[in-house]
Amino acid sequence: MVRTAEVVTPKHPDKICDRISDAILDECLKQDPNTRAAIETMGGHGIITVTGELTTTAFVDIPEVVKRVYGKDIGVQTNIVRQSPEIAQGVDTGGAGDQGIMVGYACNDNDELVPQEYYLARKLARRIYADYPFDGKTQVTLLEDGKVRVVASFQHADKKALENLCKDFFKSLNIEIEDLHCNPAGNWVVGGFDADAGLTGRKLAVDNYGPRVPLGGGAFSGKDATKVDRSAAYMARYIAVGLLKENNAKEVLVRLAYAIGYDQPLEATAIIDGKVENIDGYDISPNEIIRLLDLKKPQFSKTAEWGHMGNNFKWL
Repeated sequence: MVRTAEVVTPKHPDKICDRISDAILDECLKQDPNTRAAIETMGGHGIITVTGELTTTAFVDIPEVVKRVYGKDIGVQTNIVRQSPEIAQGVDTGGAGDQGIMVGYACNDNDELVPQEYYLARKLARRIYADYPFDGKTQVTLLEDGKVRVVASFQHADKKALENLCKDFFKSLNIEIEDLHCNPAGNWVVGGFDADAGLTGRKLAVDNYGPRVPLGGGAFSGKDATKVDRSAAYMARYIAVGLLKENNAKEVLVRLAYAIGYDQPLEATAIIDGKVENIDGYDISPNEIIRLLDLKKPQFSKTAEWGHMGNNFKWL
């Protein structure tokens, strides 16, 4: 089957917003591990707006964090309030911070246990980013015969140099490129917020496993771990990796579903090489997930850079 995935760099406008949201969360967690956060960032054309909910004893200079992540001076607007008491009352008793469906996945395609087309797109993006640390994205189409079709668009990158980087990368993996498009729209100088707007949570397929795997819950970035959108997605990945190794399987997909204010999932299902099984042997309550995966620790800025799965985090 032909499969395609894309990856964007940390300087892509949407990723800048994800990174700002998570940097604010990390700064809060350094001072107050019990921070409740749901931070949304929008940026573009000279202004970054940070909004959402934040309940914490921490003091954070949000404009300073924004400018540090962005890397240069820019206008900053903030509109942040405390978490709704109606949401808090369900979380205070150990329940999930929202309803939702979370999906975890693992496969034996490569050492990162993620879909191969996504793996290649991410590896290529990282390689190019080492030479061109700017706004950019890659796209890899994996064909049935093992060849690839490749798109790479990077700000400030010479077209010929970009082509050579792609060719050398796939040559090192003994993979043949059938079709290659580097900066196909032409020379790219103006990027980031100067060229486009960005928004937290708009690159969900990139944050997860690429489009091969269905999405369940919402965005990760800016949310503390009482939000099962984030924590249960990490737990679903943790379970999927464990079941993959335990069963020596080719692929595992895990589904978890929660109701706001309740601590146990309404669904906990694993599909192991096509066979559906109930998940047993794991405590999947939000409090236990947070304890097991150490999710009160400031660590989330790194997750917003190159994807949340397959990057050697505790949930793997």
